[in-house]
Amino acid sequence: MIWNLAVAFIALALGLSALLAVVRIVRGPSVLDRTVATEVLVSTLVCALCAEAAINRHATTLPIVISLSLLGFLGSVSVARFMPQPPEDKGGRVTSAPAEPVGDEPTARPGSQS
Repeated sequence: MIWNLAVAFIALALGLSALLAVVRIVRGPSVLDRTVATEVLVSTLVCALCAEAAINRHATTLPIVISLSLLGFLGSVSVARFMPQPPEDKGGRVTSAPAEPVGDEPTARPGSQS
């Protein structure tokens, strides 16, 4: 009885995870969101295959699980590698907005006389 309940819970959790990942793949909005959602979907599939192997007590799906894990990892790394990089300033820090030009004249402090 408890075993059947555990299997049903695992199936429900993995199905919900896969459904939410597919929704994120469809809705986006960016390439990185879709990449992360695809990785979640592949990981969910790997978990489902591992759960099936554990429930039925066999190891015949192990090469498939390893191949899917490697495929998901390589896909995520390759997409992250070729995404455009944000601009950096002269100090090597990532900037979100363009830097303001620096003038030649020093700014006067309030209360000081020039």
